[in-house]
Amino acid sequence: MPDLQPHIDLFAIFILLGIIQGGFLVYFFLTPGKGKPFPNRFLGLALLSMTLLMSDVWLGYTNYMVQVLWLVDSTEPLNLIIFPCLYLYFRTSLRKTWYWREAWHFLPSAIYLIYMVLMWYPQPLSLKYEAFLGAFHPEVPQPSFESYGENWMFWPKWHINEFTGISMIIYLFLDWKEIHRAFRQNQLSLWSNQPSDLRWFRNFMFHLTLIVVVYLTTRLTFDSDLGDHLVVAHMAFVIYATSFTITRQSGFFKAEVTEGPKYERSSLTPELQKRTLEKLEALIKTEKPYLDSGCSLPKLAQQLGVSTHHLSQVLNDAMGLSFFEWLARYRIREAKELLRSSQHNHLKIEEIADRVGYNSKSAFNGAFKRETGQTPSVFRSSSLSAGTSS
Repeated sequence: MPDLQPHIDLFAIFILLGIIQGGFLVYFFLTPGKGKPFPNRFLGLALLSMTLLMSDVWLGYTNYMVQVLWLVDSTEPLNLIIFPCLYLYFRTSLRKTWYWREAWHFLPSAIYLIYMVLMWYPQPLSLKYEAFLGAFHPEVPQPSFESYGENWMFWPKWHINEFTGISMIIYLFLDWKEIHRAFRQNQLSLWSNQPSDLRWFRNFMFHLTLIVVVYLTTRLTFDSDLGDHLVVAHMAFVIYATSFTITRQSGFFKAEVTEGPKYERSSLTPELQKRTLEKLEALIKTEKPYLDSGCSLPKLAQQLGVSTHHLSQVLNDAMGLSFFEWLARYRIREAKELLRSSQHNHLKIEEIADRVGYNSKSAFNGAFKRETGQTPSVFRSSSLSAGTSS
């Protein structure tokens, strides 16, 4: 066995600090706590997978893997879980809905985990040592090793890098599609600086895109896994950037953010707030802008002749609602009237969703259930039954 001494350089230190920081983020995202939105669970699971993969590569890059050979390639199933988790984080955050059927996104990772349990984890340490040398020290002569199974049984493991690349590209496309859809629904350019929550998703996607670019570049440039430290170094950078963003946004984990300090320097006077509310109430009665599927904070502010910042403050201070909460409340109020009415009993749920400004039945169902605790179908049935019995 060649003498492979552990070595530490700047890459190793940068990655190790990223692993430690990632551990803190995983704790905050995955531990139960009041005010932590459900989508954060997916982000926490993605960061946990990233942190474990970074640890695996760090052990190989520094040669400490020789001390724990049983861990060689043990984290490979996580290759297929990071980007599905991130996609579900974006999707559930932006659409405000989650259905258990979407768990099928974890199926490829689950299948590969079963394969590893059966085919790789029980293999002798001599084979795992050979795999470690082949990945990080291809210049070292291949030692003798023992293994069980036919060569064709190793085909999935030989091609895990290709599977990972395909998964990354597919989910990267789906992620950008979700974000573009969210900006379009708010009638905003993808490069807009408002609202801040959409800007967070967009900027996060740029980092993820760079991870994919670095991954594909290293696979085309380096033999074996010699470029993996560059990929995980960028993952560490994403973890640092995420930590920095959370530090800047003190209310990141809160379901409801106290808006007083946020508007401390606002030029909105009580008189202007009163006039804005009067205009808003008049606009609601005459035009019902919330029924427009393209209704957005900037568009509504333009109709009222105020800035988006002032309108957001009016909604928060006077009604205790964010713009999206205000929008959902009025849309669901309109939907309830349609669902109660026997004259509109012929309308399908999809048609009612379209009438009140929702582009999809799933988004409407999710918003309706959050407001009423019932699905539109159950609400309609109970309302019509009560009307008939009376």
